[in-house]
Amino acid sequence: MGMKAVIGSLALFASLLGAAAPAVAQSTPATKTELASAPSSPAGPAVAAVDPGAYRLGSGDKVRITVFNEETLSGEYEVDGSGTLNLQLIGAINVQGRSIPEVTAIIVGKLKEGYLQNPSVAIEVLNYRPFYVLGEVKEPGKYPYVSGMTVLNAIALAGGYTYRGKKDRAMVIRASDPEKKEQRVAPNDVIMPGDIIRVPERIF
Repeated sequence: MGMKAVIGSLALFASLLGAAAPAVAQSTPATKTELASAPSSPAGPAVAAVDPGAYRLGSGDKVRITVFNEETLSGEYEVDGSGTLNLQLIGAINVQGRSIPEVTAIIVGKLKEGYLQNPSVAIEVLNYRPFYVLGEVKEPGKYPYVSGMTVLNAIALAGGYTYRGKKDRAMVIRASDPEKKEQRVAPNDVIMPGDIIRVPERIF
């Protein structure tokens, strides 16, 4: 092989290495808000949104109830600590653990009892109830739910791990679980409204 061919081959090899090497850029440390809102990695599960048809209402949810052509009966309401909505005319109804279609049917049925002949009702969740982060995090407590937030995002929102926190394990009690059993979750698992996340203490 001639000298020119060797030089050409070396130049081509160097250009291929340069294309394959990852770009290095300076960056400032991520803020707490950026960590909390960061999306899941591509290898993780797809970001899940709350399914309005399957979602079960609970204490802390805020909803807008619209009774069509009846502005005085429409309004915004919050599910109280006992899982109850206190509505105009029909009073208190228990919505804890019920889906939006189920609650809609209950309201329609009560409005038919002496108030409206053919009521049309729509329910929209304005704000979902908060989730909780407990255990070995710097700022345990309750936090507002954001659609698509992962376990790792939630821990970042709670200030990150303490020095005793077991970083390779987190537990959760799902709000949708009627038995309220604690189960292990992965960092990229998506949390839902009302979930309780716990970071256990590592054993030295």
